[in-house]
Amino acid sequence: MRVIISGGGTGGHIYPAIAIAEAIQKEFPDARIQFVGAEGKMEMEKVPKAGFPITGLPIRGLQRRLTWKNIMLPFKLWQSVRISKQLIRNIQPDIAIGVGGYASGPLLWVAGRQGVPTLIQEQNSYPGITNKKLAARAHKICVAFPDMERYFPKEKIVFTGNPIRQDLLDIQRKKRASQSFFDLGLKKTLLIFGGSLGAKTLNEAVLAQEETLRNMDDVNIIWQCGSRHFEACKSTAVAQLPHVKCLPFLERMDLAYAASDVVLCRAGALTLSELSVVGKAAVLVPSPNVAEDHQTKNALSLVQYNAAKMIKDQEAVQKALPICLDLLEDQQAREELESNIKSFAKPHAAEAIVNEIKNIINK
Repeated sequence: MRVIISGGGTGGHIYPAIAIAEAIQKEFPDARIQFVGAEGKMEMEKVPKAGFPITGLPIRGLQRRLTWKNIMLPFKLWQSVRISKQLIRNIQPDIAIGVGGYASGPLLWVAGRQGVPTLIQEQNSYPGITNKKLAARAHKICVAFPDMERYFPKEKIVFTGNPIRQDLLDIQRKKRASQSFFDLGLKKTLLIFGGSLGAKTLNEAVLAQEETLRNMDDVNIIWQCGSRHFEACKSTAVAQLPHVKCLPFLERMDLAYAASDVVLCRAGALTLSELSVVGKAAVLVPSPNVAEDHQTKNALSLVQYNAAKMIKDQEAVQKALPICLDLLEDQQAREELESNIKSFAKPHAAEAIVNEIKNIINK
């Protein structure tokens, strides 16, 4: 089997793409898998680290402000289409998979024009422009949220969920190991994280509650503040509290989830898929700095089923931590959220996507 996987730009696109590639490799050990990304984006580093080859396209997105970079866009698009044509000619793929992001556009457009079957994997509850444009020619569209027929042809949609890291399955048995790893007692635990770079708003929400946290030593806090904020955060009075574990990043996300009773985090699609599989009560603070405000749309898709709570970014500093601490004390509310979010879980999403790939190829 010969497969091209294109897209990236953020971890939310890249990690599901790698999970799909690994699931293909598991099913077809001799498969040839080629990634295509955008030059200068994080996929150019992350994909080779996962053991897969990648080709970079010079494609860039349209800037929403007046800038000379937009003048270069048609030329970079032409270059990207030319490189995509050469790749498809050389590899002759059985299927091309797009996971969203700039690089998906030219590669899947060329693949569709040349008769190569295509599959789109849409992580968010509100699809990006690239995937919406590519949907007309796609053979299947694998989605992670319900009600996506608003954006895609209903007959093409398959509700597979987002592929997640396999170490998050069955975290219940890791509770004891997590308490040892983070040096926790038997207290309830609040997990706070904002991605590998951290989230300024969530950090400010922690720091704003110094007096409350100082007088509340019956709760553990695992606070992943992000590598770029760590030096500033670790020197604060809050970070010196014995029941607050301030970390630049989380090496063992599985153990962090296993330790937690409530989670405070952003609302990226991959994060929500992970929360569904691990079944944790969550308070979501959607990032306002993403295209089409899709994190808010992601969060609302859970909130409407009482599967999570949501706070606007501008209200989070004052409200986020008090709501989380109240939730830690309210077992009934916590259990309702846990039960409802589990209904969204798709722990075997990567395998389901591979089954769709096989169906397409074998037609």
